[in-house]
This record gives sequence, structure tokens and C-alpha cells, in this order.
Amino acid sequence: MEDKTAAPAWEKIFTGIRECLEDSVPSVTKIAEERLQDPYAVLISTMISLRTKDEVTSLASGRLLSKAPDPPSLAELDTRTIGELIYPAGFYRTKAENLKKTAGLICRDHGCRVPDELEQLLRFPGVGRKTANLVLNLGFGKDAICVDTHVHRIANRIGWVSTATPEQTEQALMKVLPHRYWIPINTLLVEYGKRICTPLSPRCSTCCIPNFCARREVTRSR
Repeated sequence: MEDKTAAPAWEKIFTGIRECLEDSVPSVTKIAEERLQDPYAVLISTMISLRTKDEVTSLASGRLLSKAPDPPSLAELDTRTIGELIYPAGFYRTKAENLKKTAGLICRDHGCRVPDELEQLLRFPGVGRKTANLVLNLGFGKDAICVDTHVHRIANRIGWVSTATPEQTEQALMKVLPHRYWIPINTLLVEYGKRICTPLSPRCSTCCIPNFCARREVTRSR
């Protein structure tokens, strides 16, 4: 249940972050928007995106989706061809194997349609909670909090949660974050984490939400 008393603060926080980013979004979000929230496109591009730069993800996903626009066509490709299409994505050989196996499982167990349940998605090789939750919210419009390293870091740095792992952050955010922000939080914080609230030496002077950051209060008190 949403905390009504916190709603005004959350609105200011997310509005401030959006203003900082000026409509810039991660590659997977762009792909989801361009392909009208196609769960298959979201799943494939997210699997490719792991440990891969955005620009590489966009190009690699475009090549693969053009050659294999649906699970049956991807399942028919050999892993070498898939690897060539997604190169130079990080760990492209392993990803090629996982992509082919996943497409085969989708066709074998789900009628060639990407499932819309977390536990079913987690059964696919190379798919963890981050990928599964992103498919649920960007592909199906379901409320799910996708926590990657950026979301985990920023949520702890700002002071929303105090957790040790992304999995713990996901559970903690589910208790404090209003549902209407569950889907956009990943899109916004990934870009914010790359451009402003970076892992090392965050650009605090350009932060659009300084009044809501616990790190700023700690710095000022020293």
C-alpha cells in the first residue's frame, strides 16, 4: 500500500530526476518504446545488455531482432550466427548460447510466447531478477522494481534504503516506494547513475535533487 504522506516528496524527486535527464533513456527502454512493449524484444535486448555499453546493446539488438523477430526464428539460428550478430556485446558467445536455449524453451513450454510470470522467466538461462523484472515492467506493463547496480547504489546513497545487495534493495523498495514509480525507477536511475550520481566522485554540484539526498546531509555536517 502506498504511503500517502510521502507522495509529494516522491513526486518532487522523480520530477527533478526527469528534468536532469532531459528525456534521455537507456537502450533497452528505447527498444521497448520503438517495438511497442514487445516482451520478446525486451527480453532479448536485456539479455544482450548485461555488461555491455548502451550503444553496443542498441546495435546488437537491432541486428538480432531483424534476423530473428520472434522466438521460433531465433531458435532456428545456430549459436555461431547469433554470436556474430550480437558481437561485440560482452560475453557474446555465452549470451548466444543462452539466447538460443531461451528461444527454444519459450517455444517448447510457452507456445512461443514470452511468459509474464517472474518464476517462469527466471527458469531461462542467463535470466536473473533484474532481467525478469525489466521484462515484466517494460514488456508487460506490470508493476515490478528492476534493481541493477545503479538503482542499488543510488537508493542507498540517497537514503531510501540501507541494504547490502540488489536483491535486498528490491525487497526494501517494495515497502517504501509508491507503486506508480516501480516501473520508471530503473529507466530513470540507470541514466542518472551514468551521468550524474556516478559510482565514484558523483557530480553532486549538478544534482537536481540535493535536498532529498542523505549523502549531502552527511557531507554538510562534517
